[in-house]
Amino acid sequence: MQPVSRKAPSVVVILLAAGRGERFKASGAQVDKLNAPLAGVRVRDHVLRSVQASGLPWHIVEREHTQHLAQPGMGDSIASGVAATAGAQGWLILPADLPLVRPATLLAVAQALRQHPVVVPWYQGEKGHPVGFDASCGDALQALRGDEGARSVVAQRGAWRLEVSDRGAVLDVDTLDALAQAEVLLQRPAAQI
Repeated sequence: MQPVSRKAPSVVVILLAAGRGERFKASGAQVDKLNAPLAGVRVRDHVLRSVQASGLPWHIVEREHTQHLAQPGMGDSIASGVAATAGAQGWLILPADLPLVRPATLLAVAQALRQHPVVVPWYQGEKGHPVGFDASCGDALQALRGDEGARSVVAQRGAWRLEVSDRGAVLDVDTLDALAQAEVLLQRPAAQI
């Protein structure tokens, strides 16, 4: 895990890797979706490579960060990540099951946070990730609990819609079929994904 810089505050990518992956298992998978091999590399490592290539600081929320809770959900993971990176200028909330997300998309969302408190990337009419929140959303993000994620914060603050040309912003590996689709797409040149 890359430590968050202690110099000037920055936008931090919160990589969510604490989920149970129930839909993936229900689709017939025998392994955890984040550890599933994709072109010889774990799904989560593809996502981490994109985050690292963006140059943004990052923090991974693992299962052990929320295991003290009875039934932790995405809201708990977001709250944990934001609390661990208090003082950031903002956060990009990125589930670790989007192996094709591009570094340029992360940077575009971070850039848009300079003018908008909440930014949601959209690809061909579909909401995607990472969802960006500026520092003014910190308290509300730290108060999240359960499985709703940050929907309440987005609803309360409103979101600026950022159109992206990155299919990776919406292709999460929630089923074996989605994993197979990601495998096919990885064989194409990046410009065709």
